[in-house]
This record gives sequence, C-alpha cells and structure tokens, in this order.
Amino acid sequence: MRPPLPIDPLLPQIAQSLRDNPNLVLQADPGAGKTTRVPPALLESGLLDGGGDQGAAECWILEPRRLAARLAATRVAEELGEPLGQRAGYAVRFEQKVSRATRLRFVTEGLLLRRLHGDPTLRGISAVVLDEFHERHLHTDLGITLLRRLQHASRPDLRLLVMSATLDAGPVAAYLDAPVMKSEGRAYPVETTFLSRPDDRPLELQVADALDTLYGAGLGKDASGKHTLVFLPGAAEIRACLKGCEAVASRRGLSLRPLHGELSPEAQAHALEASDSPKVILSTNVAESSVTLDAIGAVVDSGLGREASHSPWSGLSGLRTVRISQARCVQRTGRAGRTGPGRCLRLYTEADFQARPAFDTPELQRSDLAEPLLTLHGMGITDPAGLDWFEAPPEAAMTSAEALLTRLGALENGALSPAGRRMADLPLHPRLARLAVAGEDLGIPQLALRAAALLETGNLSARQGLERTPAKTGHGADSDLLLRLDQFEEAEAAGFAPGACRAAGLDTAALHRAKRAVQSLARLLPSPAEPADAETRLLKALLRAYPDRVGQLSANGTCAFAGGGGAKLDPSSRVRRPGLILALEAEAVKQGTGGQTLIRQASRCEADWLLDAFPERLEDVDELTFNPSAGRVERRSEIRYDGLSIDASRGPADPSDPRVAALLAEALRDRPLDEVPARFLARLGFLRRHRPELDLPEDLLGPLLAGACAGRTTLREVQDVDWPAALRQAFPAETLRLLDAWAPEAIQLPKGRPTKVHYEDDPPWIASRLQDFWGLKKSPAVAGGAVPLVLHLLAPNMRAVQVTTDLAGFWQRAYKELRPGLSRRYPKHHWPE
Repeated sequence: MRPPLPIDPLLPQIAQSLRDNPNLVLQADPGAGKTTRVPPALLESGLLDGGGDQGAAECWILEPRRLAARLAATRVAEELGEPLGQRAGYAVRFEQKVSRATRLRFVTEGLLLRRLHGDPTLRGISAVVLDEFHERHLHTDLGITLLRRLQHASRPDLRLLVMSATLDAGPVAAYLDAPVMKSEGRAYPVETTFLSRPDDRPLELQVADALDTLYGAGLGKDASGKHTLVFLPGAAEIRACLKGCEAVASRRGLSLRPLHGELSPEAQAHALEASDSPKVILSTNVAESSVTLDAIGAVVDSGLGREASHSPWSGLSGLRTVRISQARCVQRTGRAGRTGPGRCLRLYTEADFQARPAFDTPELQRSDLAEPLLTLHGMGITDPAGLDWFEAPPEAAMTSAEALLTRLGALENGALSPAGRRMADLPLHPRLARLAVAGEDLGIPQLALRAAALLETGNLSARQGLERTPAKTGHGADSDLLLRLDQFEEAEAAGFAPGACRAAGLDTAALHRAKRAVQSLARLLPSPAEPADAETRLLKALLRAYPDRVGQLSANGTCAFAGGGGAKLDPSSRVRRPGLILALEAEAVKQGTGGQTLIRQASRCEADWLLDAFPERLEDVDELTFNPSAGRVERRSEIRYDGLSIDASRGPADPSDPRVAALLAEALRDRPLDEVPARFLARLGFLRRHRPELDLPEDLLGPLLAGACAGRTTLREVQDVDWPAALRQAFPAETLRLLDAWAPEAIQLPKGRPTKVHYEDDPPWIASRLQDFWGLKKSPAVAGGAVPLVLHLLAPNMRAVQVTTDLAGFWQRAYKELRPGLSRRYPKHHWPE
C-alpha cells in the first residue's frame, strides 16, 4: 500500500482544474509527493486519453537532471506495481527505458526540444509537466516558451502543468493564464544552525565534525528520522567526504552512501534503499527535489552547488562551483522535516546566508545561446527575438550566438544553410555538430562523432589536468584530442573493465559517460571504412568547428590569436611545435595578482587548411616595414587570417619607391642628427620665427630627411649622404637665399676666421677669442640687423671672460677693468689700451 503524502488530498482538484483550464501552476513543498503522485493521478483521471491530432495518450514530465528522471520513473513504476518501462518509463540523453505501453515518460528537458524539432505538434502527447520549474534551466525557459507558442497555434488542447517548491508563481501563472494551487508538504519544524564564524578547513573535515555533532546529540534513535542527507557540490567532493568521514562513520555506526549522476543505477538505488542502521547520503543537488528520501532526520548543507556555465573559449557547456541562492538553501533544509522534527546544520554563517541572492539567475540570462538558437532555426523559427518569451534572453547574448552560428556556417543571411540544417539534426552543441558534419564531408563520420563525444565528455584521466599517453601510441605532437581518442580506445580494448581503466590512470566515471555518448552518436551517421589519413582529416574537421580559435604558437609557449588576444599553452599539452594551432579547450586561471588564459587542449593547424576552408577570410598583404635590427626598410609579404600572420616572407625594398624614403626618414627621427643637418635645422627654425610670412612648415625635419633618404634603403647609406645636396633638394632656392642672408652660417670677425653662429638658442650666439674682436666697435647682428648676437668673449685659455650683446659698452667699461688682470695672467699676449 502506498504511504500517504501531503499532495494526495489535492490530486482530484488538480485533475479537475486541468479539465477546466489547460494550464495550472502547482506549488508544493519538498517531499509533498508532487513528482511521483501527480503524473499517475493525471493518468488515472483519464486526462491522457484524448487530445492532439492522433488521440495523444502520453504525459511527458520534464526533469532538470537525468538522475531525477530515472529515480522518479522508478518510484512511479513501483507504486504502479509494474516493471520500469511499462506505463512509467524514462528517457534521458543516450539512455531510455520505455515501451509501447509507456504513458508517463520522465525526460530531461533537452529531449522535449529534440521532439519539437522532429515533431512540431507533439503528436501522441496530451500533457507536459514542467517539474522543479524554479531551477530555470535554459531548456526550461525555452521549453515553456515553445509549448505556449504551440498552444496558441495548433494545440490548444495541450495541457501544461508547472510544478515547483520554491517559486514566485505570479509571473508564470500570468504567462500561462493559469490558476495557482498550493500544497503544504512540510508539516514539521526544522531547527536550523549556522556557523558562528567562517570555517576555512577542507569540506570533508567540516562534514565529519557535523556528523559527529548530530549523532553525538542522539540523532538516529528515532526510526522516523535516523538518516542524514549531506549536500555537496559535486562527485569529487563526495569522494573526498567518503574518505574523510570514515573514522566518524565507524565510531558512530553510520553507513556512508554516495548519490550523484555519475553513479551506476545500482549504486544510486543502494543510496536510496531502506536501511535499519543510520545512513548518511552524500549527495549533489539532485536530492534537493524529485527524489524520494525516507527517514531523513537531519541535513548538512555545504551551501555550495554546481552551476551550469559555458566556456567563452570552447563555447561548450560546463559546470562551476557557486554559493547557492537562499531559495535553494531553504529547499535543502526542508528535506529534514518530512516525517518529523528535524535539524539542519549549515556550514556557513548567517551573514553569508543573508548576503546570498534570493533566487538563482535563470540560465537563459547568463548562458551561451548558440545551441537553443540553432534549435529554433531548425524548427523554422527564423526570428527568435520575436517569440513571446516567458522571459526574453539578453539581446547581446542573442547577437553573439547568431554571430557564432554564422561563423560556423550554420546560418547564411540569417537563415539555416544546408550545413546548418544537418547540424540542427544532431543532438550536439553547434561546434560539435559542425565537427560531425565536416567529418562526414571528409569521409570520417564515425571518427568525428567519437571526437565530438570526447570533447563534450572532457578529460578522461583520473587526475585532473593530466592526459597520460597510452603505451601503444606515440601521438601527441599533432593534437591533444588524438591522445584522448587513444585513451578511449585503450579502455574500449579492455572492455571498459574498471580495474584495467584505473590501472591505466583513467577515470571510470568519465569513461562511462563517454561510452554512452559514443554509442548513442554512432547511430546517427554512416560507418564507412576509415581512410589511411583519417587523423589528418579529423584535424581539418576541427578547424571547421573552431574557426575563431586559430593561434600562432611561439617557441616559449605563448600564443597570439586571430582577431586579437593571447594565451599560454598548458605545459602538459603535447602540442609543442611552434606554428599554427587550434585552442580546443582553454580557461582563465589566476596567476599572482592577475590572470591569464591557459590552453588546456590544442591541435595542430596548417595554413593550407585555412586556405581551403576559409579563403574569404584570408588577406594578402604586401607592405614595407623598417627592420630596426637590420637598420633597413624591407618589403614584407604576408597572408593573414583575421589579422593573424600565417605566412610571411621578407625581401629588399625598391629604393625608387617614395614610401621607402618616408619609412627610412621616420626611423631617423628618433636618432641623433649629424652636425650639418642639425645646424641647418636650427638656422631654418630661426628664419621661420623671424620671417613668419614665408609660411615655412612646422615639420622642418621631414623634408630634410626625405631628401636625404631618397634612393636609399638603409641607415648606413644615409651616413654617407651629401647633406648640402639634400638641403638643396628639400627646400626652394629662394628659401635658401633668404636663409643665408637672415641666418648666416658664420660671421667674419676682423682678426679671425669665419665664426659659426649657434642658432640652437634664442638669441643666437658666437664664441671666439677676445683679440678676434679688435676693430669691431659694435655687436654683429642677424635677421637683417634686428637680432644682435650674444658674444662669448674668450680668454687665451678659451674660457669666456665676458658674455654680452653690447660690444661697445664692453670696450668702454668692462675691458678697462679686465685688462690689468689679463696682462698679468697672459703676458705673452698683446693687450692694447
């Protein structure tokens, strides 16, 4: 006999509401029984006996996780007294247990989208239940949007039931024009305890202390609540806690049982089976909902969970550890109060709880949208932004997703291309679907599908970040992915035996996921014999999937990418040869106070492959550049892919090309000038200041250098330039005549040789021995006599005894005072009065 559950009294009202109105929103606390009792009630009420074009008779129950779908279907089948796969069955990606008799099909949300892609009217389905709607996975929001669209179009008879424990029912009820029902599931109080201060110890030590506290206080004496549910973020943390809690489990007589999606169905059943002795279920967030757990008296909540994310590099989905929202914390706590008063130990402070967001941000608002956008185009929805979304995704994310699909060749002018239609038929992320399509075109469909599955699965090694080279192969120089393929084939040859896989350093859970994915995908494309160059063809196919991840690897392991940006190659990568590579997997890592992008998985690329695949993105560049190390202007020919040089050659420049002289002149600007041009520029600057009407250019150096560099290509050649000739070439003859008149290069003194005028300072100056000025009554001047020169009058030791612009005054006053001293100091010289 089925045990009573809080939802049971509400079941007739739920069925009646769906008879009167096609949509309903049901709120029920954790443990109320909504997942396992509502679908059979719909079946027994006769609501599934009609509707749709073909007299639909199935109800699909959408679950957010595969484990939840399997466990819920198993529990319903038990309560129906039937084997799993009869009236109650499940279907998840790469696995199903259904038959012609199945009426209640528990599925993961992504399968609904695949069904809509192949059958837009959902023939054979009378009702769809969206369970745990509060989790708001990407496929949840997309699914309800498409289901509502279908109701408005051809299936007004389709019934939609949204169920959740922690949900703001108002918005979704308004969207579906649906009534709201509520069932109180938790009838017993739960005593919640926070940490007094943050605990930085490893999580397994915190959990061990929490269990010791709970069972030391008497938990386990009451049969109705003798078990403990521990919420941990992932399988790795569960494995650490299994080891770290061994001592307290032995001392307290506890049975430690893991529960997560990577376990076999038998291991999952073992975690949930009845037990006379107290058991501790170490679980991921799968136990937050959709899983029936009896006799749970306490919950230990780490406050952590895995959140779906996508890599901005690979574009593939992944998971990251985050602090969960307040709503999920409350939902976890409620697991302890189903059958009696319970306790919840939260491994975080109350201040930490208050600082958390009230609800999780829906995935649609923070995720990569390339896959759902391709799905929508595959369904003929060419304007996704025009959909009546439950909550519309960000416009920037939609634009980015469309740009990626266009880059992958899935879209042309906003519509599906022939390749895009083939990609939309594959249950893969668009990048991996593109890999599969390219592989089929290159005659390696099965190898490409296997590679796609392994890229999605991730690292197969037991130690994170380490890809061990299988003993049978020497692969590695070409692609890290080939190593992963070899690892899988090594495990396959061993029959995936756990002992052999562990001995080879491989992760058995990851291999199990990869095996299911490979087997399922293998049915999608033909299986021709592989050509001898299959691996090279695979590397070419990878380019089609990662056209925006082409980089130039240097000898020191740094990589510059097409389109800009850079990264560092992980030292564990086997692709070490400098040249073109593809970055298949990369992530941002912290380093000191900053960070960098680290390429985890790379693959060799060739320039010829880019030419074959993307000729429109290649640019031939023929340019002149100055080579500082050689001191010369060179001609550089390049082929660039999105701005990245993939092939380059250097050669001598044509000295007659005026651009060569300009580049050489530019290189000379920052170098010290020879005395001749430097003095000339100083004179010319003086002339420009005193004769503004001549309109001389601000850049006086440019014309001079251009004239000097004409017909030359190297700095060495410029050293031998005939500067006077260059000056004549750079400026008009009239300018040079005025220059000689207004800013003469030298002044002839009565008793000496011509003396250079220094125009670097303003006013200009000359320096010469005092005796050279005998017979000169007043200071010489330039600029047509308007600017007297500053005179540096030197003693015989060539040091100035006076600096003046008033030579007449010097003779009258200062000289008389200086003469006696100069006569004594330099008696051999004549010092007339």
